[in-house]
Amino acid sequence: MIPGVTSMGDSKEFLQRGGSQPRALPFRLLRLLTLFLLLGVGLFAFSIYLTRHFALQGMRIHARSSILACVEARQSMPSLEQWIQPPPTALHGLSDEELLWRASFSPQLEYPFQRTPKIAFMFLTRGPLPLAPLWEKFCQGNEGLYSIYVHTLPSYKANFSIESVFYARQIPSKLSEWGQMSMCDAERRLLANALLDISNEWFVLLSESCIPLHNFSIVYRYLSRSRYSFIGSVDDPGPYGRGRYDQRMLPEVRIEQWRKGSQWFEVNRKLAINIIKDKVYYLKFQKFCKPHCYVDEHYFPTLLTIESPHLLANRSLTWVDWSRGGAHPASFGRSDVTEAFLKRILEGHTCPYNNKNSTICHLFARKFAPSALDPLLRYSLTLLGFG
Repeated sequence: MIPGVTSMGDSKEFLQRGGSQPRALPFRLLRLLTLFLLLGVGLFAFSIYLTRHFALQGMRIHARSSILACVEARQSMPSLEQWIQPPPTALHGLSDEELLWRASFSPQLEYPFQRTPKIAFMFLTRGPLPLAPLWEKFCQGNEGLYSIYVHTLPSYKANFSIESVFYARQIPSKLSEWGQMSMCDAERRLLANALLDISNEWFVLLSESCIPLHNFSIVYRYLSRSRYSFIGSVDDPGPYGRGRYDQRMLPEVRIEQWRKGSQWFEVNRKLAINIIKDKVYYLKFQKFCKPHCYVDEHYFPTLLTIESPHLLANRSLTWVDWSRGGAHPASFGRSDVTEAFLKRILEGHTCPYNNKNSTICHLFARKFAPSALDPLLRYSLTLLGFG
């Protein structure tokens, strides 16, 4: 046998032992590939299942979140009760321009809820309210029928207890000077703040020296039944009336429309809105009612006489004594406040009220010094009817 050459027998043995190797190797690869294929298909199917599962879970969570968000949004939406609630305090961050704009809103339809009208007592003062204890007695037991607003010097910070009717009633204020347009600005500021409470219907301007002359029930009934607002509006031909008129106010204000009246007024909601919305007459008075025009005596009476003369009673509800002469009315201290003095204010007067005669002509009085507080408190129950 030639070396290196396999015999036929050896070839047959070789084929029997190893001839299957070339066929076995592809078969194992095929099985391995099939296993990987099945594993891949399984993983693919499992991943699809997980994707669908988590997608459905996400959709359910999103749906629940959306529903909860809708419920929460619905719950947080302002209800009618929230719209008609007055501001919790008199403080806010509005500028004068923003305040006047916001306060000028007025319902054009009847109120769709039961509304209890209130009196807004607006105090224009430099600082302290020395007669506050008397007003505390006056307001006692009449919660829900009044609101209080206090305009002071910007630097003054009131320090009333939480039980006081004056607590947190100080509005954002600016400097106001007697006889200047800044005084009318302060009064408009008080009106605008009071108008933010939709229940305020009657607006009374008072000073720190004012006192109530009757109990709250009489005052409330008197204002609520009146057909008119109480602001003096006199055509005074003398030097302190028409003598202060400036021809440059034409054509908006003619001399025959020029009026004079007391600074201390009471107006209803309609007239209060007219006052704060005014720009035409305001600009005329701002430019031409100075330096000795005393704009606070002329602006409101003239404005309201031009726009709503039929709604004015043409008198003030605040009693003052001008008998001593001078630029300011008489002031009264401890020794002045006697039973006879108070009866003189309360009795012996007759005036028109709803086109009929009335013996109640004044609801308030001024000017009372801080020293008058003690005797006023003593007489509050017996003569003034409260306390």
